[in-house]
Amino acid sequence: MRQKLPAQTPVYLFLGFLESGKTKFIQETLEDPRFSSGEKTLLLVMEEGEEEYESIRFAEAENVSLAVIDDKALLTEAYLTQLQTECGAERVVVEYNGMWLLEDFFNAMPEGWMINQMMTFFDSATFLNYNANMRQLVFDKIQSTQLVVFNRFDDEEKKMEFHKVVRGITRQCDIVYEHSDGKADFDDIEDPLPYDINAPVITVEDRDYAFFYRDLTENLEAYLGKTVKFKGIVATDKRLEPTDIVVGRHVMTCCADDIQYCGLACVLPAVMELKTRDWISVTAKVELLKHRIYKGKGPVLVAEKVIVCEPPEEQLATFY
Repeated sequence: MRQKLPAQTPVYLFLGFLESGKTKFIQETLEDPRFSSGEKTLLLVMEEGEEEYESIRFAEAENVSLAVIDDKALLTEAYLTQLQTECGAERVVVEYNGMWLLEDFFNAMPEGWMINQMMTFFDSATFLNYNANMRQLVFDKIQSTQLVVFNRFDDEEKKMEFHKVVRGITRQCDIVYEHSDGKADFDDIEDPLPYDINAPVITVEDRDYAFFYRDLTENLEAYLGKTVKFKGIVATDKRLEPTDIVVGRHVMTCCADDIQYCGLACVLPAVMELKTRDWISVTAKVELLKHRIYKGKGPVLVAEKVIVCEPPEEQLATFY
């Protein structure tokens, strides 16, 4: 029987590769009576490993409908809507296929579906191998997640290496190391920025631009009203004001196929004869202003000093 859909549907999204611990965690979650209070749940299984679900052990098994999507061609808004409508689900739990990009799921999400929680799981024994050989997929599963869990973590000497991989992608998520004996500990390693954010002028070295751009966009309030200095490449557009440019760097976030220009709006102190691909050294105050390139408010560099300069030795910015 088809049922009316709720206006908003919370989605619990669990990411990771095969045998990373996703199924076990979801099983334990659905067994926990604290997670359920009568809501009808749609459990979408998009990757089947050795461990299978024991629905009879769910706290409210009668309220859980399980559907397997083992073909990415089925990952469509129409099909997901159909599955939800048929069972009248008020929330959705997703075990996502580790070999599929998140964009495929986000593009297929029906109207009203909202990510309520996102967690990523890795098997510690295979994590570094996946990162070396499938970097884009690892990056994809970490960049937006709220929590990264390393299961079966028993080599303390690898903690810093794992930490650096995650923090090279995002500083926003928590990291948990779960040991084979069931004990778990949170990552408490501090990540100082490679520049002094409290200096009168925040000087960003050439190799640190990727960290600067990410931290500024994630923690904008910490930079507002402060003066920054860095070297960047200019982008111009005739639709902008004569004193407006964009300045930034090309950043490789995960691999050679994922290079993008990460720039910021910049208001020059006066009209200058600058053209796209010119390199400049800019000293500017960071302000939150309405600007055309953001289609609203965003970080704007109000330049105090601009000097045309030579490009850095390494023109591509990376997270080391």
